[in-house]
Amino acid sequence: MKDRLPLIGITMGDPTGIGPEIAAKALSSPEIYRICRPMVVGDAKVMHQASKIARAGLKINPIKEVKQGKYEYGTLDVYDLENVDIERLAYKKVTRMGGKSSLDYIYEAIDLAMAKKIDATVTGPIHKEAIRLGGCPYPGHTEVYAHRTQTEDYAMMLVEGKFRVVHVTTHVALKHVSSLIRKDRVLKVIKLAHRAMKDLGIENPRIIVPGLNPHASDGGLFGDEEEKEIFPAVQTAKEEGINVEGPIPPDTAFVKLRSGQYDVALAMYHDQGHIPLKLLGFSWDRESGQWESISGVNVTLGLPVIRTSVDHGVAYGKAGEGRASPDSLIQAIRLAAQLAQSKKSPRT
Repeated sequence: MKDRLPLIGITMGDPTGIGPEIAAKALSSPEIYRICRPMVVGDAKVMHQASKIARAGLKINPIKEVKQGKYEYGTLDVYDLENVDIERLAYKKVTRMGGKSSLDYIYEAIDLAMAKKIDATVTGPIHKEAIRLGGCPYPGHTEVYAHRTQTEDYAMMLVEGKFRVVHVTTHVALKHVSSLIRKDRVLKVIKLAHRAMKDLGIENPRIIVPGLNPHASDGGLFGDEEEKEIFPAVQTAKEEGINVEGPIPPDTAFVKLRSGQYDVALAMYHDQGHIPLKLLGFSWDRESGQWESISGVNVTLGLPVIRTSVDHGVAYGKAGEGRASPDSLIQAIRLAAQLAQSKKSPRT
């Protein structure tokens, strides 16, 4: 029965950040082992230290092949790349070693998934400057995955419960966004969103598309991207049988998504989608002066492999202190397991 559960590769993230700690905390939950067979792709020595910091009490099982994993609650299987000098490991710092090792975990997880040795990947937090020092020419996980898998059409989806947002553009200066809002791109993202909702078991996904400009340009008063690019994409998608509406004013679009009138929304640029999701998923406790909850999941759509991720960074300020929240990672593992199970099931 255990062998039927999806096998999930979880990258450790930057060893100088909170990635190892939240992995130890997440995998100290028996619930995770009821839905999947989790394996950390990382460094066994670092995970041993992280288990102590997290007070997780886990037995570390270093492995070199997927089949060597025990996948039992209480034992943390680590696909051990042995690429961290534990004597030089310093939390809370941007380092070349941290960037290079975190890249190694990503590449290994992708390769394992492409070889069908694991069913899905979940990525821990990395630092953009650190991976640049480690030799990465790309700004983040999404672009690394796209390059490694030779994927051209992809998009970022953020998930917080039933609040789901798929981005038309992401890591680009705001002044360049308008030039990237084109009918073909918007249509591709609508189709990626539609397919993702189907994979989550929604038979007839309801998609809402916000405009780029205030009031969705208000009939051309504040720009023409809605009329020239976004509306034609929506109309073409409708003609192809997709249940989609828009463009409508962005502030209204996300209110309607939150109310449950739609299953997923597009976002024309990075912060248009990130801000409402983080307002829902992040909670600050005034009395303790700490984050009570940091939740939300990042999913890359369009890849030949499943990739979900935490929706937060390395949090250097907390690294090594044992107070980082594993909420987002737990949600990412749950969603990866759900998507992997969907891929194993026959399409309806």
